[in-house]
Amino acid sequence: MADEAIAAGRSVPATTPAKHELSRRRIGVVHIVFFVVAASSPLTVAAGGLPLSYATTGVVGIPVIYLILATVLALFSAGYAAMSRHISNAGAFYAYVAQGLGRIPGVGASFVAIMAYNAMQTGLYGLFGFAAAGVITAELGVDVPWWAVSFAAILLIAFLGYRRIDLNARVLAVLLICESIIVLVFDVSQIASAPAGPAMDALSWSALTTGAVGAGFCWVMASFMGFESGAIYSEECRDPRRTVGRATYIAVGVIGVFYAFTAWAMGIGAGVDRVVDQAGEHGPDLLFVLGSGTMGPTFGRIGAIFLVTAVFAALLSFHNAVARYFYSLGREGVLPRGLGRAHPRHGSPHVGSATQTVIAAAVVLVFAVIGDDPTETLFNWFTNLGALGVILLLVITSISVVGFFSRDPRGEDRWSRMVAPALAGAALTVILVLAIINFHALLGTPPDSVLNWLIPSLVVIAGIIGLGYGRWIKANRPGTYARIGQGAGAAQEALDR
Repeated sequence: MADEAIAAGRSVPATTPAKHELSRRRIGVVHIVFFVVAASSPLTVAAGGLPLSYATTGVVGIPVIYLILATVLALFSAGYAAMSRHISNAGAFYAYVAQGLGRIPGVGASFVAIMAYNAMQTGLYGLFGFAAAGVITAELGVDVPWWAVSFAAILLIAFLGYRRIDLNARVLAVLLICESIIVLVFDVSQIASAPAGPAMDALSWSALTTGAVGAGFCWVMASFMGFESGAIYSEECRDPRRTVGRATYIAVGVIGVFYAFTAWAMGIGAGVDRVVDQAGEHGPDLLFVLGSGTMGPTFGRIGAIFLVTAVFAALLSFHNAVARYFYSLGREGVLPRGLGRAHPRHGSPHVGSATQTVIAAAVVLVFAVIGDDPTETLFNWFTNLGALGVILLLVITSISVVGFFSRDPRGEDRWSRMVAPALAGAALTVILVLAIINFHALLGTPPDSVLNWLIPSLVVIAGIIGLGYGRWIKANRPGTYARIGQGAGAAQEALDR
């Protein structure tokens, strides 16, 4: 009866017991910023993303690209924040697309989101295992396989994902502050010890336009992954109408300025005219080579340890995002309804958390058995797959904002509901095309490698399957179809049945 009532547009009594709800009013702006920035991981970007972006693109003006993309994402955030004031749903992209473009596109977006965030989170276990095993060997003289420490991390993250959201926020706060201090110390040391030369050259137009600029935008865009995840916690924050928007703006500003500053410091530390060659020679070790050169070998040892904790923070952040997507889709009946149950005491999406844990463990087990390199395959393939999926979702969400407010402005100004999302959508479409064209640069594969089209095609396949499933729901489950993207209120009766 509940399905028919919802399909007919009649209200359904709010009878969901507390165990079906996430924790309410647990976190504020600062907590969400920790979740968002931890996902992008400052130390991981400084150690891995920046040297690789310099080496593979030859673009000296990487700091400028960070500032340009921060501006584009600030435009996106204007519409994103406007949507968050009217839609509070742990499904974020899924709910925004469903209410902006329609329920079937919403299901398609949800499948892309589930695949993208799972890929990002699972891929990071490859980097974590590699880095943690290296630290254990260097500090203790004990050789351990990468997958063993990855499984240990999986268990710890499973425990944290089971607990309350504010506990996770506190853990992330400590880890993020530690890694940020390490990066800031590196930045200051490089600027103070920079060799003689025109340091501002890295911010010039010629520095930006020399090299493979398109690939540079792709690398830098990958550094922002996770900035959009604030809306996922809208049901658990104290004031969703204000908190999500503020947290997203702050995160974009922090990531853009902080990473641009670090890229500039690395450039002048190595020498603006030598940073590309230095990055090609040392790769991810460039941060520790330059840091050890100005502060001694202790920096390298400490930095390597905190790189492990930085990746762990990113793993925890993405784990929480995936668990909440599972929860939102289960609650509305798009996925099995058991996923939509929250823990009665912790208010955590514990079933969704356990599901993500099983997926991650299965993938790590497969790569452990086949013996592939955890960074060249698991980390590289999966995180780039996830990044491409998120960029596509950003484009679709920008269009959804315009669609949502075109029917009813809801008191929002024209800039936030029309102009900014339209400009952001156009710019992000260009970035998506550049990412696809330059995908071989992201993977480090030859231009004719089958992976260059196989991995991006998985994003399209996920979306098509989601669209087809959405059509099936419309034809066979009208009650579920009516609940798609509508949030807790429309899902309550379904969970009680």
